[in-house]
Amino acid sequence: MTSLFPNSHVAPVLSRRAWLGTALMLGIAQSATAAATLPIAKSLRIELAQALKGGNPLVLMVSLDGCPYCKVAREQYLGPMRDEQDLPIVQVDMQSSATLQDFRGVVLTHFELVQAWKVTLAPTVLFFGPEAAEVAPRLAGFGSPDYYGTNLEQRLEQARVALRIPTPAKIPSTR
Repeated sequence: MTSLFPNSHVAPVLSRRAWLGTALMLGIAQSATAAATLPIAKSLRIELAQALKGGNPLVLMVSLDGCPYCKVAREQYLGPMRDEQDLPIVQVDMQSSATLQDFRGVVLTHFELVQAWKVTLAPTVLFFGPEAAEVAPRLAGFGSPDYYGTNLEQRLEQARVALRIPTPAKIPSTR
């Protein structure tokens, strides 16, 4: 075997280092691409207003850095749904100290917001409508890949129906 390196005992070390460096760079690029599939929430008030203006609920994924279930939910379900349906979907990280504005415009960390919502499981998907009300049941956890997509679609449909049907006015009692 002919070596491209004059000191053949160095070649395996350099090639392993080069391979590890390339793998590390690819991993960083891959995780940056995965994180980019859903935008990070910045102002829930503005994002909700834009979603409602388009006739949609605001879909929000609570994720956890390094969570494999979050990655699958984001990359195989929510990201494609966002792209195919032009659906407003944002994410917050359960443990992040990054800040954002909540629905009232108050600046909080992602962690503080998740605590206020009492979300304890990642991924959790929430569906918000007018006045920041949750308009469909939360989808907490990943569960089975056989049912996740169906459960997500059902909740999204519930949220859309809630946006189209006004709450009935109370009928005064005749007694």
